[in-house]
Amino acid sequence: MDKTIYFDNNATTAVSPEVFEAMKPFFCERYGNPSSIHRFGGSVAAEIEHARRQVASLFGAGFRDRDGLASEIIFTSCGTEGDNSALNAAVNARPGRTKVVTTEVEHPGVLHFCEELKRRGYTVVLLPVDGCGRLDMELAAREIDENTAVVSVMWANNETGTIFPVARLAEMAHAKGALFHTDAVQAAGKLPIEVDKTQIDFLSISGHKLHAPKGVGALYVRRGTRFTPTLFGGHQERSRRGGTENVASIIGLGRAAEQSLSGMAAETVKLTMLRDRLEKGLLERITHLRINGDIQNRLPNTASVSFEYIEGESILMLLDHYNICASSGSACTTGSLEPSHVLRAMGLPYTAAHGTVRFSLSRYNSVEEIDCAIEVLPGIIEKLRGISPYWQERDSK
Repeated sequence: MDKTIYFDNNATTAVSPEVFEAMKPFFCERYGNPSSIHRFGGSVAAEIEHARRQVASLFGAGFRDRDGLASEIIFTSCGTEGDNSALNAAVNARPGRTKVVTTEVEHPGVLHFCEELKRRGYTVVLLPVDGCGRLDMELAAREIDENTAVVSVMWANNETGTIFPVARLAEMAHAKGALFHTDAVQAAGKLPIEVDKTQIDFLSISGHKLHAPKGVGALYVRRGTRFTPTLFGGHQERSRRGGTENVASIIGLGRAAEQSLSGMAAETVKLTMLRDRLEKGLLERITHLRINGDIQNRLPNTASVSFEYIEGESILMLLDHYNICASSGSACTTGSLEPSHVLRAMGLPYTAAHGTVRFSLSRYNSVEEIDCAIEVLPGIIEKLRGISPYWQERDSK
């Protein structure tokens, strides 16, 4: 097949044509520095504030300033910067508290910063998940105590799509005087987000997961929450993140947020249909196959499928022969021969974890593409199982 079929949208998405068109004037025509005093730069600053309001609307964050500015939104470079900045600000805002509570299945942007916090002397508690990737809320309640500075739990898992009860967890954190952060990188644009109806203090997203460009993100900081910058310089972002703004990408993120908000309901219906069609077609044609995650409570676009007794990397290589792009898990862990930390935390058997492929869809996927994957995968799996020692060993038992 000549056309590329792209099923790796949890790794990154295509910039939408509408987003690209919105960005174009800010490269060669409206290139002024938004911090400049002159009108040429000042008009660009006004566009950044418009983008800030667009992102705030996606978050369900009301405009609390008298002048209508969405001051709770800080533009960042990516989700990882947002995660790091939120956790750093949270522990600084709760001096004397030395405990951080998160989960075993977080993105490396959270887990690796927590490793740094351990080196600083903090106690980090990693909450386990069950076989469907769900948290034990009673255990979470016991671990969140008066010594907890911050609780950080992702809104939706990037590998399985499992959705976490972040609003309830934020309430539990506040009940003990702790702050709450959620990595909403995968949830933004796919699930309704209404921070004003929750006690969430920090929420981070990345533009390239919702059809904006790479290199831009946003961090929500609830009004009144103490925030310590991690990047010092000029007075950009109300002195909360120094450095000249990535103007074109910020404009793109604003337009992408607006598109996602207006199209979310229709996209949810479409993506759920495509995902279910893919899973049903594979389950009907391939044996020893399992669908991972909380089947009743997950992202509409994400299917984590384990083909037992074979290697996921081999499946991806043969899919690539048909110009079909998928993933063996998070893009941030590609290159590792070990099963992902998410699948290990869920307790998947070795024979299933190593053969896991993540299919993540977008508004640009079609029924025809899904049917193509259903057509070629059974042959790929049969071929690989024919040469798999694990499959032969299974047959000999």
